[in-house]
Formats: sequence, structure tokens, C-alpha cells
Amino acid sequence: MTLKDLESQLLALTPTEKERVIQLLTHSLVSIQPEIAQPPEINSGAAYIANTQIAIWELVNAQDLGCSDRDLLQMYPQLTESDLATAWDYAETHPEEIAQALRDIDE
Repeated sequence: MTLKDLESQLLALTPTEKERVIQLLTHSLVSIQPEIAQPPEINSGAAYIANTQIAIWELVNAQDLGCSDRDLLQMYPQLTESDLATAWDYAETHPEEIAQALRDIDE
């Protein structure tokens, strides 16, 4: 993908989508730690938000149970809106991993 291709796609986004893109880019520029981590000693190797022990599947499960982003930010005060955006992006790009983690907790 070229920058010109990306530019036309960015311009086609809604204002809300553009805001999310800006948040993600800003966070990626200022973040010292990777946003997602997967060490095996925490959460059985499941992906989680860096510098926390909050697994992505936990957030997805809470969302599936009806929790809004606002609810999650209250439940997990160490998280930011950018962390949630990163979690949702990760879950969207790794659906099988998240589905398997959710199946595992049901067993």
C-alpha cells in the first residue's frame, strides 16, 4: 500500500473513525512499551494489554456480556481509551485466538 492509497482511504473515513486513527497513531508514537504482550507466564500466554494483566479475551468477554467502553474504563481504571481501541483492533485481527480463549473459559 502506498501513502497515496492510504491518504485516500483516510479521507473517506467518518469523523469518528478519523479520531480513532489519530488516537492509535498518537499512542503508537509515544508508547515506550508495546501495546500488546503475550508472555506465557501471564494469562497462559494469552494476549493482554502491556503493563497490565488484563487479557484481550477478558475485555471481549465483558463487551459480549454488555459492558460498554465506559464501563470497562471504570472497571479497569489502569486502562485508557487507546488501550481499548488497541484491544478491539487485536480482537478483530485475531478472531480465532480470541474465540479459542473464550471456549477455553467455558470448559
